[in-house]
Amino acid sequence: MYFYQHQDWPTFKWDNDLILPHVSKVRDLQGRLIGRMEHMGFELRDEAVLETITEDVIKSSEIEGETLNAREVRSSVARRLGMEISGLPTAGKDVEGVVEMMLDATQNYKQPLTKDRLCGWHAALFPTGRSGMHKITVGEWRNDQQGPMQVVSGPMGKEKVHYTAPEASYLENEMNHFLNWFNTNENIEPVIKSAVAHLWFVSIHPFDDGNGRIARAIADSQLARADRTNQRFYSMSGQIMESKKGYYDILESTQKGNLDISQWLVWYFERLEDALEATNETLSQIVTKAKFWELHKSTAFNERQRMMINRLQGEFVGKLSSSKWAKMTKVHRDTALRDIQDLVNKGVLEDSGEGGRSTNYILKLPKLN
Repeated sequence: MYFYQHQDWPTFKWDNDLILPHVSKVRDLQGRLIGRMEHMGFELRDEAVLETITEDVIKSSEIEGETLNAREVRSSVARRLGMEISGLPTAGKDVEGVVEMMLDATQNYKQPLTKDRLCGWHAALFPTGRSGMHKITVGEWRNDQQGPMQVVSGPMGKEKVHYTAPEASYLENEMNHFLNWFNTNENIEPVIKSAVAHLWFVSIHPFDDGNGRIARAIADSQLARADRTNQRFYSMSGQIMESKKGYYDILESTQKGNLDISQWLVWYFERLEDALEATNETLSQIVTKAKFWELHKSTAFNERQRMMINRLQGEFVGKLSSSKWAKMTKVHRDTALRDIQDLVNKGVLEDSGEGGRSTNYILKLPKLN
């Protein structure tokens, strides 16, 4: 028996004594973060928003097993935020759709959530009308013509059913109830509402695919309402991805329980606390990057050098060798060596000291006070 089959559905209950300490901690961390951001310059705030939304888009898709190109995501987010960043590739339709949904959810958080808006998000997620190889109903509630909507795992023939969603014939009524609650119920604490909205939507499972990503976008929209700003400085999806198994386990146990969702709320708030605390590291990296460019504002760099420095400050994987530089910048290794040695002479790079064929270089970053 799933919780939506209980007579009192969807009258959710929770233990205030259990969750209020978590709500208080989340609210305190949110206040501290917003206060810190208000003392940072506009450019640093914009960079923080860019980093956060990029991570949120990547991680929300990764939770569903889909890997997006990080540089394409960053490019799409930067363009839509009006930020000029050179050297980034043009994003594909799959990336553009996820970014469009996430930005609409958070930048336009004051707008009511409607069926048309949700269907627009769904259409943006699946521009080809397919999920992988399978044709799906796009921009409309599911119709269950292929059978009931189920969350399953395991090999074909030995599937384990974790959850069966409400029948398609109930969707219009279920979603009307949800949307009315989301848009009008102002009596519930905003961060609690974010957690409830996430659980409620993903349990209705109104679309053929993409329900998890849309549920997390809805939750982020409500968190933006709670923060009263469209500037996102922390990534909830990043922390859910860190606890992916726990995420699916708590969803399953909650959906198979009664309407007391206290344990789901505690799990959600713990991840939210982690997200808010993780932002301190992100902000430190952004400030370090800003100090680096301030320190080298008079240093001459060619286009290849500037691109590689930006990569080293961001999503660079592994060690920097002359052969990797040559491959990434599409130049001869001799040219790569000259580029690197020039940066060593300018105090931008330094030899890691490994020597021989293992010779590699690291970026010299300024220390924070």
